[in-house]
Parts: sequence; C-alpha cells; structure tokens
Amino acid sequence: MPATVNRPMNPAEWGMLLGLSVLWGGAFVFVGVALREVPPLTLVVLRVALAALVLNLALPAFGLGVPRDRRSWAAFASMGLLNNVVPFCLIVWGQTHIAAGLAAILNATTPLWGVVVAHVLTEDERLTGNRLAGVLAGLAGVAVMIGPAALAGLGVDVVAQAAVLAAALSYAFAGVFGRRFRRMGLAPAVTATGQVTSAAVLLLPLALLVERPWTLAVPSAPAWGAVLGLAVLSTALAYVVFFRILATAGATNLMLVTFLIPVSAILLGWLALGEQLAPRHILGMALIGAGLVAIDGRLLGRGAAAAAPGRERPEPR
Repeated sequence: MPATVNRPMNPAEWGMLLGLSVLWGGAFVFVGVALREVPPLTLVVLRVALAALVLNLALPAFGLGVPRDRRSWAAFASMGLLNNVVPFCLIVWGQTHIAAGLAAILNATTPLWGVVVAHVLTEDERLTGNRLAGVLAGLAGVAVMIGPAALAGLGVDVVAQAAVLAAALSYAFAGVFGRRFRRMGLAPAVTATGQVTSAAVLLLPLALLVERPWTLAVPSAPAWGAVLGLAVLSTALAYVVFFRILATAGATNLMLVTFLIPVSAILLGWLALGEQLAPRHILGMALIGAGLVAIDGRLLGRGAAAAAPGRERPEPR
C-alpha cells in the first residue's frame, strides 16, 4: 500500500472531505427533528438499518456484491463496532449528562487521537510538527466556534466526559483499522455496506432491550423524513465517501473531517434555518482554516523555500 499521509491531499480528496463534512453536519439537523419523536438508540438503529437496506439494494446496480467469507465479515463487524456501535452509544449516553457543546468539543479531539494512534500503529502515517500544530489549531477553532460557555462544565460529570473522549478514541482506532479494506480489494461502497449492516445487527438487540420501540407512538411524516435523510444521506452516502477518502488519503487526513463538521453544521443552520452567525463562528472557522493549512503543509513549505537563504531569484528584466 503506498504512502498516504505524508503527502498533501489532492483537490479531489479535499473536495470529498468537505462533502463528507456537509453530509455529517446535516445530520445534526436531521437528528434534531427526529429526536422529538424517536428515542436515541432507536434512532441509531433506524439510521444504520435503513442505510444498510439502501446500500444492499444499490450494490447490484453497480455490479458489486458483499463478500460472504468469514474473514470479511469479521472485519466488517469489527469496523461496525469501532466506528458505530461503541462511539454512538458512548456519545448518546454522555450527552444525557453533559451539554451538547462540550460533547462536540470533546468529540473534536478525534484528529488528535488519530495522529497519535496512526503514528504508533502505522509506518506511513507518522506524526510531524506541522500536523500536530494544525490539529491543535483546529481543536482550538472548534472550541471557539462553540463558545466558552460550553467549557463551563469541564471537570463535572467526569465519567460522561470520559465516555465522549473514549468515543473519539474509538473513531481514531476505526480509521486505522479501516485501512485494511483497501488491501483486501474491497470497494468503498462494499465496505460501507458491510460496516452498517454489522452495526445494525449489533445495535438492534440493545435498542429492543432498552427502549422497547414497539411500545412507542408512530412517528410523524416530518420525523420519518428526518430519519430517511439521516440514513440515506448522512449514513449510506457518507460512509461510501468515508471509505473512499480512507483508501486514498489515509486515516489521519480522514479524521480532519471532525473539524469541518461544526463549520458545516453552523453554516447550514445559518443558510437553512436562519440561525445567527456570530463573530466567534468566524474566528473559529479562521483557526480551523489555519490548522488545515498547517496540516496540508504546501503553503508553509513554499513560504519556507522562499525565505531560505541563498535561494536563487530570477534576474529582473
């Protein structure tokens, strides 16, 4: 497998990363509508189960199919556990005890965990100074965007905060674990299908046991619309893009989407819902942008080359 992280992402990969951030940023809108009528675990199961249904129906149209061997399904189940079951459950439980803003900041540590896990477990995604500085700047940008009030609860409900941090760590391990699917020769759509199918199977008994969804009132049409948007756009399509980026750009670059999700969510709220765009949002976006520039490295590299002593300059004409 060729080196992935120790090169800047190309424009197509940056475009996919931005697209993924919009898909996952839009999930906040869908979840906000659906949670008015659907409890959390049931919503998570509907999200992954409907996404699995859509992907399994769509694969044959592209001449693809899910493998049937035990090795592939063991990998799918592990990925579903790391990327869906564990983080979804920990975040849902954590948000019952801490504010959503603080949870979002803690979740934004995913790229920081990602660079550490990738540095330890891989040969081609090593930690660099620019990358670490960029991750820290991006994390600061997320904190500024969400606002200092979100940090007021830091140190209270430590177990819940640790749960959200553990979810971020699980995402980081999932990013590194998921690199194997390219070596297995599996297309991103196939990997996405296997992951969400496995996650649905693993999560269904938990939702049935805890929330007994058969006793709930039937959701309204707007709630079902939000569930479908969450499943089709923010899960089925999003995970196809997720695995495509992972295959070409690596786990560390992929984790940067966590910084872009709050940007997308706030801009979508401003454009679609008329929510206020505050100065802290602009400042936070600027910090995130600076962090991404540092991680990309090209502009900094050009600046260093231009400032290097003895560099030949063209003669004036």
